[in-house]
Amino acid sequence: MSGIDADLALQPHHDGSPAYVSGPAEPRLGEVLRVRLRVPAGAGAPAAVWLRSLRDGEPHLEPAGLATGDGTHSFFEAPLPLVNPVQRYRWYLRYSGEAGKADYRWFNAAGLHRRDVPDAFDFRIHAGSPTPDWIKESVMYQVFPDRFANSGTVKPRAGWMVSCDWDTPVQGTGEAAGRQFYGGDLPGIQAHLGHLGDLGATILYLTPIFPAASNHRYDASSFDEVDPLLGGDGALVALVEAAHARGLRVVGDLTTNHTGAGHHWFVDAYRNPAAPTGEYYYFNQDRTGYEAWLGVPSLPKLNWNSAALRERFILAEDSVAVRWLKAPFNLDGWRIDVGNMTGRRGSEDLNQEVARMLRQRVEEVKPGAMLLAESTSDAAPDVPGDGWQGVVSYSNFTRPLWQWLAREEPPEQNGWFFGLPQPGPARIDAADFVATHREMSAGFNWEVRLANANALDTHDTARAASHMIDGGQELAACVQFAFPGIPLVFAGDEFGLLGFNGEDSRTPMPWGAPEKWGKDLRRLYADLAALRAGNRALIDGSLRWIAAEGNLLAWVREHSTGSVLCVVVRGPVVETSLGNAVHLSGEPGNALLALGNAVEVKVDETGEVLVKASGPGVSFHLAKEAGAWSQPARAESVIPEA
Repeated sequence: MSGIDADLALQPHHDGSPAYVSGPAEPRLGEVLRVRLRVPAGAGAPAAVWLRSLRDGEPHLEPAGLATGDGTHSFFEAPLPLVNPVQRYRWYLRYSGEAGKADYRWFNAAGLHRRDVPDAFDFRIHAGSPTPDWIKESVMYQVFPDRFANSGTVKPRAGWMVSCDWDTPVQGTGEAAGRQFYGGDLPGIQAHLGHLGDLGATILYLTPIFPAASNHRYDASSFDEVDPLLGGDGALVALVEAAHARGLRVVGDLTTNHTGAGHHWFVDAYRNPAAPTGEYYYFNQDRTGYEAWLGVPSLPKLNWNSAALRERFILAEDSVAVRWLKAPFNLDGWRIDVGNMTGRRGSEDLNQEVARMLRQRVEEVKPGAMLLAESTSDAAPDVPGDGWQGVVSYSNFTRPLWQWLAREEPPEQNGWFFGLPQPGPARIDAADFVATHREMSAGFNWEVRLANANALDTHDTARAASHMIDGGQELAACVQFAFPGIPLVFAGDEFGLLGFNGEDSRTPMPWGAPEKWGKDLRRLYADLAALRAGNRALIDGSLRWIAAEGNLLAWVREHSTGSVLCVVVRGPVVETSLGNAVHLSGEPGNALLALGNAVEVKVDETGEVLVKASGPGVSFHLAKEAGAWSQPARAESVIPEA
């Protein structure tokens, strides 16, 4: 058993993908699924396996039967009844240890363990609430409207503005950062829809478009109209129609946690107890103070205890969440700002209640619409599967990827790395990247993982290229498009733009000014989008780790239509064997994707896949699928020894 915990190639594997869970696409309570565990042959093979499921809070052990594999691995399979809406389960394995002693391990979504582990990292399946296929297949392109393109229409001046020319440098800090106004608008975005199509994007995601007293517009003064500075309601109708004609969906950004202090609801309610909107917010007794997001006075917090607010925001036929999904606007869904804080205040926690209400109402009005929530920390407890479809988060993907690709020395600018008092990411090795990703993803069911948006950066972060090794953004983009979830590309990533914090990263798009580009990565993003669209494994195939050591990451995305081996290295790698954990289905020299010439993948005379690299690079290859399902022999109904 030496090295089994450290060597990913010798570990068992399971996830919620169809390669490992067999049953209806939309499982219901009372149905019985079949689940299986892939185990390596030889030294890594367990002698017996049990499926442990949690039923009404009580653990239940089901012996798993052995099904044959291809000689390098086999499968243990067992039935899994869906007893509860969120069905949790994990595996219990018995190995033959030294001197004939039995050696028991738990295997859950965080990996293989010699010790008892909490239920929090169990695999889970949610009965019902599947993710629409178009969401899984999407490539999302984020636009910050003020900085994307100016149609040339003269804009009226407002008191909050610091008017800027398109070439005026962005102020990354200071009082003017949120007030710089560059005049980007919806007609300007419409004029560049071809650019999105060329990159392979399928969703245009717009940060807020409602009137506000800032350039970011998260402090809405109304949800009833599109900001006239962006072109007004008619400009949104025209943009969505033009996008739909090109096969692009359009998703808006909605603040369910707060409004702006200038919002007419709040203005009417402040110091006026009789106002109909008075219960929408948290006021003190004499209405001289109110609860605000993180104490920021311009962002008063919404009180979801209010039945009137629920009606006005979600339930009514002309509610905020509903109106913009209907004609003539026809948005295709929402990204919910600070979804993790919505409905939460002290001892109150209405978060999942609000999420479920919003999901149900959105699907009634527009079946299949998108509903993702921003979450700045560990998002899994907030997304059981029947509320938010997924999250725009940083903890399970963005942060650990930045840390693995971090420079040896942090950048010169002083700042905060994703809310931490440090100038940049602390560098980690590949094993820590995998451990972080697995633990931060363990609480998501598979449908949620496929709907999570994986961003390299957004309007709230520094640009990835500012903190990564030379060429790190290209490596990161390859990982982004080869992971479960939606690739989320922030406008300007394709030009390799820099930015030391969120404000600084909101650079106006340098159209026609290549001297301002960090790198021209348009071809890379287009190729990655095409590669993902052409290989179903990269959309909803299983994610099985093969190797994670120092500079090397290797994993395989498994699917019945064909699998893909993904190898990404951040620096030199001595020749390393991936063993028999993966089998290529084509010649090693015929890579699906090769970034640079630094990575060599070959197969030796025994069939083992070998990798070595002289520097940073990427190599993706077609691989054989996990193997067809077969009816296993019935295992003995035996409870493991204590």
